[in-house]
Formats: sequence, C-alpha cells, structure tokens
Amino acid sequence: MNSSPWSSSSLISLPSLHLSLSLALPSLHLSDCSGQDEQFSLVFTVTSFMNNFLTLPNGFIFDRFGTMATRLLGICLYTTGTLMVAFSSSALSMLLFPALSFIAVGGILFLITNIQVGNLFGSHRSTIITLYNGAFDSSSAVFLIIKVMHEGGVSLRSSFLILSVCSVIHLLRTFFLMPNTHIPYPLPEGFTYGVSPGKSNSYNVEESEKTRETGRTPEGEGPAETDDMPLQPDDGQQSEDSGKVASFRSCVQSGFFLWHLVWLSVMQLRHYLFIGTLNPMLNRLADNDSALVSQYTNAFAFTQLCGVLCAPWNGLIMDRHKGKPLAPGETDKEADLRSSSLSLFLTSLQCLLFSICASSPLLPLQYLTFILQVLNRSFLYGGNAAFVSIAFPGVHFGKLYGLVMSLSAVVSLLQYPCFALVKGALGGDPFYVNIALTLLTLLAFIHPINIFYHCRKLTNQREDMAGGAAITLAEAKM
Repeated sequence: MNSSPWSSSSLISLPSLHLSLSLALPSLHLSDCSGQDEQFSLVFTVTSFMNNFLTLPNGFIFDRFGTMATRLLGICLYTTGTLMVAFSSSALSMLLFPALSFIAVGGILFLITNIQVGNLFGSHRSTIITLYNGAFDSSSAVFLIIKVMHEGGVSLRSSFLILSVCSVIHLLRTFFLMPNTHIPYPLPEGFTYGVSPGKSNSYNVEESEKTRETGRTPEGEGPAETDDMPLQPDDGQQSEDSGKVASFRSCVQSGFFLWHLVWLSVMQLRHYLFIGTLNPMLNRLADNDSALVSQYTNAFAFTQLCGVLCAPWNGLIMDRHKGKPLAPGETDKEADLRSSSLSLFLTSLQCLLFSICASSPLLPLQYLTFILQVLNRSFLYGGNAAFVSIAFPGVHFGKLYGLVMSLSAVVSLLQYPCFALVKGALGGDPFYVNIALTLLTLLAFIHPINIFYHCRKLTNQREDMAGGAAITLAEAKM
C-alpha cells in the first residue's frame, strides 16, 4: 500500500517554535522585553542543539529497530512536549527547555521515518524526500494559526492540548499505513505493507538488506543489481565488482561525508543565527515600532508556508536525469551523484545571497531576505537527506543522517557565543558577525565542486577504458 507524501506533514520546525512562542506566550507586559528575547534565544539554542545532536542515536534506533518503534518513541516525546507547553506559565517558564526539546526530537523522528517513503516513488525519489522536508519546514503554518487564534482570545493552553490530541492521527498512521521495519530501495517485486486485504502486512526487510549486502539474488543465482553499490572506495563507496556494501566507518571517513558535513554546518549556523536574532533585529531596524515589527513578523511567518512549495524544486533538479539513457558504462549511482552536484551548488549560492541580504541594515530588504531564507532552508535540509540517501548505502542511512546532523549541531553551538558577542561588544548590532558568517558560507561551495570533479574523473576513466578496449580489439583483429 503506497503512502501519500502529504500524509504526515503536521510536524513542527524549530524556527516556527522560536518565533511563534515569543509572540504567543504570556508576557510580563514590560516595556523592555529584551530579557525575554534573550531567554527565547537560549531556548532556541538548546533546542536546536538537542534536535540535531540526538538525531544520531535516533538514527541508530531507526536502523536497528525499524519504523514502528521509532515512530512510537517520536509520538511519546512529541505528545509530552506539547502537554508541557500547554501547562507552562510565566512561573513555570523553565518547562520550555525540555518541552521544546521533546517536540523537536519527536518531530525529527517522524521525519526520519517519513523520508523512506521516497523509496516507493522510483524516479521521483529525491522529489518526495525533499517534499517531506519542505512539509517539515512549512509546519510554521501551525504556529501562525496559533498566533492568530491567541490574538483572537484562544489560550495557548487550548491550542497545545488540541495538538496533543492530534497525536492519535500519528498513532493510526503508524499502525496501519507504515511498515514495521523499513521500506527497501530499490523496491522488490510484489512489495506491500500496511493494511492490504489478502496480503501480509509485513515484509522481511532484513532479508532484503542481506541480499543487497552480499550482492546476490534471494535464490543465490549470482550478483543482484543494487543502487546502494558505492562508486569508489576512497569516497566511502566500494567497487560494484566487489558485490559488497561499504562499511559505516568507511562512509564516515570518506571525503564526501566530510565535505557534506562542512556544507551543512556552515549554512545551518547561518540560519540559526538569523532566526535567533530575528525579533531583536526587527525591533532595532523598526525603532521598536511594535506594529511595524508585527507586520514583518507576519510576513516572515507567511513565507515559511512556502517551504513545502520550494522544496520539491530541489528534488526535481536531483531527479532530472531519471528516465534518460545512461552514458555507456555509467551507473545509476554515478548519474544520481552527478545530478546532485547542481543542487548542492544552487543551495550554496542561495545561502550566500541570503546572508548578504540579512547583513543589510535596510528594513524593506528583509522581505527579500525572508524569501531567500525559506527557499534556501528548504533546499538545505531536503538536499541533505537526499544526498545522504544517494551517496551512501541505504543500510546506513539512519546512522549517517543522524551523525551528520549531530556533528552539525556541535558547530551550531557557536551561535550562542555569537549572540553574546552581538549583545556585548557589538552593542546589539550583528553587522560584523553577519559579514563573518557570509565569508564562512563560501566554504559550502567546496562540496559541489568536489562532487563535480569526482564525477568528471569517473567519466574520463570510462572514456579511457573504452578507448583502450577499442585499441585492443582492433589490434586483435589485425
């Protein structure tokens, strides 16, 4: 039973939590809310770190115990977090630290299990993966509704109690529309899961993974084609001729993984600093005009809804070669990698433009900043998940996805010293920090360039081998 890519988009992203809670939570009605803004920035820093850092053990849980166990854990954390926010107050404001961490970690568990749904769509696999990440980004729509309802007199407690009750939907989907273990890629013939009359509602994915690892068909009749066969040993990918899947350690030590980590970390740090300083930045540029700040805040919230629309563009770029004939000797894996280099380059370029606009002290220019920010973020996280699924064996997806997110979380801790620097030595003006981060984003261009030259090297090797074979054949005929 196929699963719709729209069937679980009600996840909550960190930017929407930070922004909307700063607007919706009961305030102290003081003229100076700078202390409250600082606390929200600290909550955001802690939550974003926990969200990413705990993705590593979450990835191990997903790879080891499968979809159902992972989703049940996510549901427990998510529901606990929403209930804690519902019963928080000014006196119990410290509840926000564990509450938002639970919501964030629960949401990323949902996302990890949903990414595999892309395996059901073959030639549109990357498009579906990026679509799920875009739906995650567009979860800001939930908090925009909460903000509007709060301004209309609906309490924050009532809104979060409703969100808690909605966990029943996730439970039903987990038991009836998701597999117990994993969705393999490529899909074996006759694959089914979920509620399907007359058919088994489970699938022995472990046997399928063993088949892919040994490179043999289930009947043992020789090598089986697999998209998880790596390209080059030095890039965490073994030769297809070996019939073996690269080890987790070799993947982590590969150049692809290391440069991908740099690519993700520098851009994620740029986004986190922007979100964490957005409210005080708007207040400063608008001369503390609350009506004007609310106007720009609403504009930012509305742009976040477009994440689900922007993300599939990245997937279409990565899937653009699907259905076209491969070059002689070219593998599907190599074609996927070659196609991903353009996506990674465009994402780096978007981040550079976004960072330049965010560094400008012109308030009207921030409308363009909001557009570039949501476009880049949807490309960033969707492209991250899609690249990991393309470049490395599927049996390690959860662990590698978790590891790259965890390590990038360590880098994201630099945002708090940046917050302190802006508040202290720079007197609240983040201009010089923004300039430094703009220069840092230039490192992100190394990753797509590295992949481009790697694929070009493979193409040259194929051409040389083809030329040598032709010469040998001509000499044999003489």
